Amino acid sequence: MERRSFLKLSGAGLLAGPGLLHGVSGPAPLELMGGRFITFCIMIRVTPWEVSRDVKLHPRDEASWHTLEGVKAMREAFALNNPCGRLTWGFTMNALEDKRKNYVEIREYAASCQARYGDEVTYFPGYFPAMYLPRQRINKEMTEAIQTISHFTGGGYRPQSVIGGFLPAESLKYLAEKEKIHVAQAVIWSQHNIDGGGADGSPSYPYYPSVEHFCKPAQGPGDLIDCVNLDGWTVDFICARQSGSNGHEITGYNSRRGVGPIETYVGWGLDLGNREVLHTTSIHFDKGFELNKFGWVTNIWEAQLVYEFGKEFICDALRMWVGDTLKRWPDTRFMTFGEFGNVWRRHFASNDPLNYRFVERGCGLGDSYNNLEIRWFMNKAFRLALLSDWHRKTVPRVIDLTRYDRAVREPGDAYPDKPIKDWSLINRINQKGLRAEDSPVLLRELKDDEKELVFRYCPELKEWG
Repeated sequence: MERRSFLKLSGAGLLAGPGLLHGVSGPAPLELMGGRFITFCIMIRVTPWEVSRDVKLHPRDEASWHTLEGVKAMREAFALNNPCGRLTWGFTMNALEDKRKNYVEIREYAASCQARYGDEVTYFPGYFPAMYLPRQRINKEMTEAIQTISHFTGGGYRPQSVIGGFLPAESLKYLAEKEKIHVAQAVIWSQHNIDGGGADGSPSYPYYPSVEHFCKPAQGPGDLIDCVNLDGWTVDFICARQSGSNGHEITGYNSRRGVGPIETYVGWGLDLGNREVLHTTSIHFDKGFELNKFGWVTNIWEAQLVYEFGKEFICDALRMWVGDTLKRWPDTRFMTFGEFGNVWRRHFASNDPLNYRFVERGCGLGDSYNNLEIRWFMNKAFRLALLSDWHRKTVPRVIDLTRYDRAVREPGDAYPDKPIKDWSLINRINQKGLRAEDSPVLLRELKDDEKELVFRYCPELKEWG
């Protein structure tokens, strides 16, 4: 397959290659601060929830739902209002190795998109490898998959990231040290009691993970894994307080509601779904941008959605999301997971400077209650959430205080016949409210050492302490 460099005009100059801006003064790396970024992945699989060649958690064969026509329609919908945007193609092991004509064509098309647009082609070991596979097997199969991708993509190509769902700390260390890949989508923020498991407890924005646990930010140089850990789906913070879903899309709750297509467009239709997607995006591109000096939204869509819910509907949703995002925030850059992770990594050499802040008032749709205001504070020492009723002007209460300055340990190795479903990092108070000790408290009711820790990073909270 012939490889050509790809250049396109954008509002900031010429885009050429991952993470570079070209102007009259020559190439320069993209800067994190002052940017609005979206990472988007199209996932290609053979069965739902497959985590290895022979470990398939759902018997449905989706081969007939994955066609060249379908993935091209999604790529073209993404590009209609966004010709310079780049996305990530994530292939499960079975999708990488399936010899049926449609999968061969899809792989060839993804390779052509990498050459033409600068898309990323990478490995997606299902959503839950840590829950079903031992670490050594996860690592071995990542290497095999990366080699397969390099072979069919050609030109010496190697992905800059892996889309991993949940990946244990040892696998992130393996990626960094053995594969020289320093970005992974290895946590699903707030996921708990969804799809049979979860791992709540991490920050929602990028961080260097600790060798102790993939949900814990590294506390120092000896603890740091040089593989930036990224979330896969940006969610509505108000909705994320719930554990799981009660299954009713309109009147019920869903902790995963945010920018994901199933919980929004599929559940509520194009109009209401898009309102929730843009509301969730605004948390990061408006107030979040003001507080953090950059904004990031992340999203993964399965290619089979085109046939499960209809090509016209899914492509309309994709065009609507991308187009309306760019209308409202025209400086938004759609880029690959690997590109964004490396832009972040160039700016932050450690977790020491991290001090993320977010404020959301619910939008009034579903369980995003419009009388509630949630404030999140995330740094290397803890994450803290305060919830209040801004209509009634109530004093904020602590609904989550997850301390990262304490020693933690991941579960042992999982196996297909002995899965480990919960990898959560939960200690002092957790947002899901499932334990007696998770009852909300006032800031002044925290222990003295907890208040000292919180006020060290967030002195502005002393007024409520």
